[in-house]
Amino acid sequence: MSWRSERIWIELITGVLIGWNFQLSWDRDVFLWDCRSLYSSYLWCTILWNVGSGYDRFDRKEGIVCIFRWGFPGKNRRIFLRLLMKDIQSIRIAVKEDIMPVVSLSYYMEIRGQGAIPLTRTDENLTPREIEQKAAELAYFLRVPLKYFEMN
Repeated sequence: MSWRSERIWIELITGVLIGWNFQLSWDRDVFLWDCRSLYSSYLWCTILWNVGSGYDRFDRKEGIVCIFRWGFPGKNRRIFLRLLMKDIQSIRIAVKEDIMPVVSLSYYMEIRGQGAIPLTRTDENLTPREIEQKAAELAYFLRVPLKYFEMN
């Protein structure tokens, strides 16, 4: 079936959905926009709420280590750990190589019976050399071994 005038010629094709590809493309774009918006909101909230920042306190006289970090708002916003120095087994430097030739380092404190606690804060922007130096100084101060651990 077709219709024709002086300027327009319309020819209907039966059995074909016109605009289906456009609809799929539009749905995909909206979905990706939603994902990007949610991820962006998450990152902005992390920055504004200062998630991951805090301090570490090592008291050799009392033999106590205190670790404080800020979390997301809610019941567990403040994360405060109090540990005995004698329970610290080692300081571990984790080396992670990405697909690109980029190496990222972070350091952890291994606690007897509790696993590893990350000590690299989000507000610190340190080079790998500075991270190694801080971990070595901490291991020397606590009199525990320094270990390297490779993550893939």
